[in-house]
Amino acid sequence: MPRTQAPANRAGGRPPAGVEAARATVTIRDVAIRAGVSLGTASKALNGQGKLRDETRHRVIAAARELGFAPNVLARGLVSGRTYTVGLVTTDSFGRFSIPVMLGVEDALGSGKISVFMCDTRDDVIRERHYLDMLMARQVDGIIVSGRRVDSRPSIGTNLRVPVVYAMTQSDDPDEPAVLPDDYAGGRLAADHLLTTGRRRIVHLTGPERFLAARERARGFLARVSEAGPDGDAPIVLYGEWTEQWGRQAADLMLRQVPDVDAVFCGSDQIARGVVERLRLTGHRIPDDVAVVGFDNWEPLVTGCDPPLSSIDSDLERVGNVAARLLLSAIDGEPARGVHVLPPRLIIRASSVPTAPRTMPVPRRRAHRDD
Repeated sequence: MPRTQAPANRAGGRPPAGVEAARATVTIRDVAIRAGVSLGTASKALNGQGKLRDETRHRVIAAARELGFAPNVLARGLVSGRTYTVGLVTTDSFGRFSIPVMLGVEDALGSGKISVFMCDTRDDVIRERHYLDMLMARQVDGIIVSGRRVDSRPSIGTNLRVPVVYAMTQSDDPDEPAVLPDDYAGGRLAADHLLTTGRRRIVHLTGPERFLAARERARGFLARVSEAGPDGDAPIVLYGEWTEQWGRQAADLMLRQVPDVDAVFCGSDQIARGVVERLRLTGHRIPDDVAVVGFDNWEPLVTGCDPPLSSIDSDLERVGNVAARLLLSAIDGEPARGVHVLPPRLIIRASSVPTAPRTMPVPRRRAHRDD
């Protein structure tokens, strides 16, 4: 009788059972032998840890691919004493600030195959304690605490047995590590942009004075304007709410107090949208008559504004990314201390760029910050 041949393995099909069995028996020791390195070096290269030469790390990764080696997460945990999970505890139930921070966290942790548990406390201390207990029961390797404001909040505790890093918020214990956007620098950056385009009657409309971010943005704005030298009355700062409605009301107050205003720096994009709407209704051309700069660079608001809104971007993804890297260092035994501030960026759009050149200010030497 004719012999029956086994069907050939087609591209993309299931490999023969023998191949699967062979791959199942491949260990990290086999990878180390193939790459010509020690077992410890192979482990560090595959886990993204240690200070290895790029050539060594690439050789180990290439050997693992050639052998079909797939590290087992549970096995890694048993060897290293880690679970390769991190908790992200946030009070921002709207996600406006926590989502960009989370994206930055995941980017930083993804290369190490670390999973993130996101827990929304909704500003409820009981709910927060429940989540902390749950995360500790899951034996996470560390915790990132995020919020929607940079003001100090109660520490979640230094007795959790795992490192903690704060992002877009900070602990009332100044020694605990935190990563924040530099609101003071953001205020300076907005003022500098308006001054360098020739604006001199600049008003700052912002949110509640009780918020640290509002106070710091105003402080940076006033510091930069004062460096430009005396030119008429002192600049006006009006505190209110983080809303478009306040932006419209503030614009009316501003026009009564400073009828010849030629620029407005707003403490948020929501305020700026209200200001732009009111200015246009009162016959002011933007930016020809009045330039407007917002804060946050919130995509739906800045692009939906007419004209599109210039804005200060706090780069919250980078805040999350840096916080995650600080947490990884702490997990590896190198904890950071204190507050780390990251510089913002100015995104220029049509709301602050004049259609005709304006008189440029005389350059002045920048003063040093006293903090």
